Amino acid sequence: MTELYEAVLQRRSWSKVTDDAPDRDELLHLLTAAGRVADHSSMRPWRVITLRGDDRVKLGRAIAKATGDKGVSTKPMRAPLLLAVVATVKPSEKVPSWEQEAVASGVAHVLSLLLDDAGWGVLWRTGTYTRAKAVRKAHGLGKDELLLGWLYVGGKPANARIGRRKAVNAKAHLSRMP
Repeated sequence: MTELYEAVLQRRSWSKVTDDAPDRDELLHLLTAAGRVADHSSMRPWRVITLRGDDRVKLGRAIAKATGDKGVSTKPMRAPLLLAVVATVKPSEKVPSWEQEAVASGVAHVLSLLLDDAGWGVLWRTGTYTRAKAVRKAHGLGKDELLLGWLYVGGKPANARIGRRKAVNAKAHLSRMP
């Protein structure tokens, strides 16, 4: 099998990462490739927002407000870099909004694979608060934009236990048209 196949098989989520993170140039390099996902009419209905340092505190305040808590949520502090993945839905008679959201999700997934392959620990976090007004405002989202979640990115700890993920039973998910 190919190196790509093996890399995908080995992919896992990293809930604990170190304080290292890719720089802007590396992100641009990887995003150039991730942006090649299938995209009907080449609309590129997505964007990625980087959150580092105090940006994560700002997000923590917005999450706390959205969930009715006081203070600052510590969730955004679990990684040195968060990549907010945004679907930028554009008017189109050919490409429905759900398909544009799928493109943005595809970019997020491919980017997570590329980051993992480059040696970074990645975890895609979502939550009901991605649609909350305070969180949308913190990200500066437009009315036709949807926050799909964040890729939490950091270094892979040297002492991390690497468990095996249960294999996918592909037969249970593949069928013929009736």
